[in-house]
Amino acid sequence: MGHRKHSSPRRGSLAFIPRARRQKLIPRVRTWPTISSDKPTILGIPTFKAGSIHVMTSDDREKTPNFGKPLFNASTVLATVPITIIGFRAYLKGYDGLQPFTDVFAENLPKELERKFKMNTKGSEEKIKPITDNLSNIKQVSALVSVTPEDALLSQKKPFIFEVIIGGGDIKSQVEYAKSMLGKSIKASDVFKAGMMVDVIGVTKGKGFEGPVTRMGIKRKQHKSRKSVRAVGVLNPWHPSTIMYTVPRAGQMGFHQRMDRNKRILAIANAKDQPITPAGGFLHYGNVQNDYLIVKGSVPGPIKRLVTLKLPSRHVKVKAEPPKILQISTVPKR
Repeated sequence: MGHRKHSSPRRGSLAFIPRARRQKLIPRVRTWPTISSDKPTILGIPTFKAGSIHVMTSDDREKTPNFGKPLFNASTVLATVPITIIGFRAYLKGYDGLQPFTDVFAENLPKELERKFKMNTKGSEEKIKPITDNLSNIKQVSALVSVTPEDALLSQKKPFIFEVIIGGGDIKSQVEYAKSMLGKSIKASDVFKAGMMVDVIGVTKGKGFEGPVTRMGIKRKQHKSRKSVRAVGVLNPWHPSTIMYTVPRAGQMGFHQRMDRNKRILAIANAKDQPITPAGGFLHYGNVQNDYLIVKGSVPGPIKRLVTLKLPSRHVKVKAEPPKILQISTVPKR
């Protein structure tokens, strides 16, 4: 077989390199938005993926031909539980970015946190004083929150602990807000409202070790052209005699962190007031008995996976009003 006479686009996006396994189930938020609110608030909430449903809404997009007509939405149900503010952290500006200044923890913490690590909760008032004395140098304040999967009727007892940035107001008001919320709980309805847009961050379903055809989407070779069929035709030229990182190779597929931008919240409710669980429960999850959110579209990750919702970094011009829900289909998918 002679040299090929045509070119083809590369297979596999380089935007997702390295395609390595995520080391933690907790998604890492690299960019937090800046809000113009005068009242401080946390910018994200953790949830748990419960399942998928269908929601019929009235199209409220005025410049579309379907305006005012029923709109079919494939949606995802996310179970939410109150998160606990176990502490907060102040950051100073360093020569290579933000550097932690000090941590302040609440004195009365849940016993479940002992499964994670032991924290020095004594002298919280003494640790707050250096922060108030250096307000001019502090550039960022983040809340240390914990969420227990057992509260969402999951089997895991060990809580998840991570940081959520506090936005809105000035640094002084953010510190006062974090100080007043130590040891208290926050619900998802305190941060998000129906009709808002959010960014969804999660860890996708793991697929294991896969070859380049499945992992990167390259084409199978022609019949009898080579001994191999599902392998890359040429790995590298003679010069340079090295394999570039851009060549599609076999390796880990799935269990990567991914983010979906600008997902609309269709509804926020409580399962006791407005039941959402299909007959027989959600497949692989069970019953949703606490608060929940309905997000339009799909969400990365398998059932029961921790999913983080945050305020959007790229704002879009949409109505921040709750959509008119015509029907919620809770037919079980068996």
